[in-house]
Amino acid sequence: MMRLLVLSDSHGDIPSLQMAIENEPNADVIIFLGDGLNDFEHCRKYIHNKICIALKGNCDSYFLDYPKSLTETFNGKTVYCTHGDLEKVKFGPEMLQGKAEALGYNIVLFGHTHKAMKEYHNGIYYLNPGSVRENSCGIVDITPQGIMCFHKKIVSSY
Repeated sequence: MMRLLVLSDSHGDIPSLQMAIENEPNADVIIFLGDGLNDFEHCRKYIHNKICIALKGNCDSYFLDYPKSLTETFNGKTVYCTHGDLEKVKFGPEMLQGKAEALGYNIVLFGHTHKAMKEYHNGIYYLNPGSVRENSCGIVDITPQGIMCFHKKIVSSY
């Protein structure tokens, strides 16, 4: 099994971002979908033995070296990661779904709307983890039996 911890839109809430990461020690991959790259870079220095992927969101314009989207393969599944602003997800999923179907992705991860969402459409899993700042994150488990996506509330121990 491979577990992806999916995070987005921390917008300055470093404690919640840190807590989300600490609450998921079994994650193999941590994916930050943008809008809070400063926060993620602060937390990243405490992350060991995990794959870390970070994207630039529409509020991260000063981070020139980060991509707005990328495609990765985990356990044989093609995962498209994007902040979502380029695909205009605030206006609906059509552009993102069209792209995902045309390119044959298995899993699509996106943020930007701050609204947690999971959906299975035309053979593709879609997950928006919601906003870290609003205590929401996402999990994707890729197993030999299949793919499972779900949301978790970020619980603080402070």
